[in-house]
Amino acid sequence: MTENAAAGHSLDPQLEPQAEKALEVLLGADLEPIVDMVLISRDNHYEAHSHTGMVAFQRTGPGREGYERVFVEGADPLGDQATDRFSSLDTEIAGRFPDRSDNAYPHAFDSVAQLFDHRSAPDLCVIHSASHNWEDQGGHRGEHGSIGVVQARAPFVIAGKGVRADGLVGRSARLLDVAPTIAHLLGCTPHDDGTYLANQDGEVRDDVLDIDGGRPKHVIGFLFDGTNPNVLYAMAANGEAPNVARLMEMGTAYEHGAMASLPTVTLANHTSILTSRHPGHHGILNNAWWDRATGKQIITNSSATWPTAMDTLEPSVESLHQAISRSFPGEFTASVNEPCDTGAGYSTFEFFRRGEVPPIPKDPFGLPYTTERFVRPSKDYSWSSIVDHMGTEQAVGILSGNYRDESYPLPRFMWVNFTLTDSAMHEGGPHSEMAAASIRDSDSRLGAVLAALEQTGAFDDTAFVLVADHGMEESNPEVRGDWDVHLREAGLKFRDEGYSFLYLDES
Repeated sequence: MTENAAAGHSLDPQLEPQAEKALEVLLGADLEPIVDMVLISRDNHYEAHSHTGMVAFQRTGPGREGYERVFVEGADPLGDQATDRFSSLDTEIAGRFPDRSDNAYPHAFDSVAQLFDHRSAPDLCVIHSASHNWEDQGGHRGEHGSIGVVQARAPFVIAGKGVRADGLVGRSARLLDVAPTIAHLLGCTPHDDGTYLANQDGEVRDDVLDIDGGRPKHVIGFLFDGTNPNVLYAMAANGEAPNVARLMEMGTAYEHGAMASLPTVTLANHTSILTSRHPGHHGILNNAWWDRATGKQIITNSSATWPTAMDTLEPSVESLHQAISRSFPGEFTASVNEPCDTGAGYSTFEFFRRGEVPPIPKDPFGLPYTTERFVRPSKDYSWSSIVDHMGTEQAVGILSGNYRDESYPLPRFMWVNFTLTDSAMHEGGPHSEMAAASIRDSDSRLGAVLAALEQTGAFDDTAFVLVADHGMEESNPEVRGDWDVHLREAGLKFRDEGYSFLYLDES
């Protein structure tokens, strides 16, 4: 239990009639193809309802495993919490669009409960099915947001000094584990309770570390937004992503991935990676949500709001940048194209906050590491290519000691966010040629950063991390629909934020 639990959200008893009516609609036969389950917190326990059964569970103590079932009716929607389901590309493709009876929901109790620890958690959280294709988002062929294993599973590669060179291993982790593992690897000073970041939810992954030969002086982290790990690992193995393959060969990669927290969306899990706290504990609840205290909609995941996305962080949150600065006063850290930049000595978005936007290329044509076949027809591929080109320029410039006529020391920690993979895997689906091209382009940009580091002579004294913020699952173009329509036809008044958070009308 965290300090947010006391300020959490449980269903107001006065809203019970509306909640029961909403459950009746959402779990009706008409919506079964698109609604996987519905989550709710009430009476000091949590519930997951599906079309074939429900489970109620409660906390029994602190920690990620401190839960027990209170009641089960029919098929338990969260009965299978395996982390290894669909953990190879062949099994994922063979099992496309899995029904809940074939799916798995890793760490589901902890992932559900943490959401309702926040005061602005929804009354109902709707989990869409693995096959659901969001029509009102343009019918993306690749989707995420669910706690189903493919949508939750992100890649996790760690390599370099202080890291075991075990290659691809049949294990899983959580994105919450990334920051404490980096902090321990660097030798950061723990808090009195032994944690490396204040109130962290993750744990140090000692299984991949080997610091007997010395700790690294530097860590560089890369985030390939929205990347399906099965696709990434397969492309590394067949030579299409040689720089990712290089990291995997010199380090350890989790075959079963690192699991994202609910909701498995961008800014919520970017922040979880860099703070080791669940969305319900760090305060970035979703890409959009309703702030009950102010009566305002909060949107974080847009080009207009990224520079100020961290404004809703809980005051007690400590970022990895802050933990490193606390441990090594005066050391320099850098956040490249990453909205979760709290405490960083350099931040892309600080330029935007100061009104000093770096020069943005008018178009991506002629830029290095850019697949023009997809740049021309796709606006998202085009824009993300420009963004990632600029991020590469910044990272290379910082490592080289100069960017935009300003000198920089070699960072103790640098985090580099690439966005192209998310755009391409949404538009084409994770198994498309567009997705493969985005990985090839991103791998080349990663290679440019590695080459710049090698020029400094510090490569052998550096550790590397490569993750994503969530997975990406192929959707079924024939399975479309919007539960909002059915709820409104039933006379319910509500807000649906982030395409999953239902706030019932209290009037």
